[in-house]
Amino acid sequence: MKIYNNISTLPSIQNAVITIGTFDGVHQGHQKVIEQLLMEAKEINGSAIVITFYPHPRQVIASHLSPILHLNTLEEKANLLEKMGIEHLVVIPFDKTFSEQSADSYIKDFLVETFHPKKIVIGYDHKFGKDRLGDFELLKNKASTYHYEVVEIPAHILSDITISSTKIRNKIMEGKVEEANELLGYHYFFSGLVTHGKKIGRTIGFPTANIEVSNGEKLIPREGVYIVTVNISDDEKSYRGMMNIGTRPTFDGAEKKIEVNVFNFDEEIYDKKITVFCEKKIRDEIKFNNVENLIQQLQSDKLLAEDYFKLNH
Repeated sequence: MKIYNNISTLPSIQNAVITIGTFDGVHQGHQKVIEQLLMEAKEINGSAIVITFYPHPRQVIASHLSPILHLNTLEEKANLLEKMGIEHLVVIPFDKTFSEQSADSYIKDFLVETFHPKKIVIGYDHKFGKDRLGDFELLKNKASTYHYEVVEIPAHILSDITISSTKIRNKIMEGKVEEANELLGYHYFFSGLVTHGKKIGRTIGFPTANIEVSNGEKLIPREGVYIVTVNISDDEKSYRGMMNIGTRPTFDGAEKKIEVNVFNFDEEIYDKKITVFCEKKIRDEIKFNNVENLIQQLQSDKLLAEDYFKLNH
């Protein structure tokens, strides 16, 4: 897949079929839109183009609101779209100037002049242009003028997208990753670099990889203990393990940490990228009276995780 961050470098793409959206999560609702887009492109021997914006429009238009935590980083979104078969991803730098163009200008100068679309796959509730005055009807009214076809995304799919995006974020914030995964159609994941910690895990028989997630816009699950699988950069294998997100209260920790105990693994992986796939939450983080009780609980957690893997992998 080709990614374009500057529309001035966009080549001429024959028979372009486009859709526009944030596509955060690329969840099952989004996947239906992408399938429709690919089908429409195939019908006319065209190219499917996804247009998205960065930063999120709400962060520019309503910057007074709290920052949005995303289900996907831009890189993750691109990878998911590529796996679905998208050939072109265009990332539009969203700023005040872009937000203030009129709806007519958005169609003529942005969509038509930039992409020369044969088809625009869009929902009936899509709004665009200054004060969000542009809509599906305006796109349809201009279709004959600019020689494109508007393909409507059915209302029930749009409803799925709206409900799912909110639901998924809430589920992850509540630690209900199994329910979030059902809506996503894949295991929720995040990546980070393995950093040096206090190495307490080694002293109690459960060495952990401390993960630092550099992207502050990425949504991290609620504190607790999770069953996970992990991928480590430069290693094609997938490893099983369990993860703790929290402050390590038994050791009077204060700063929130992400730590993964990778089963049957004893290699130095400092400064490597690790991707964690969240499968199931085991329990909340607990403060134990002593280290012995913590070790007993971790042993129990590991047995539970191993039983889970036997049934689910």
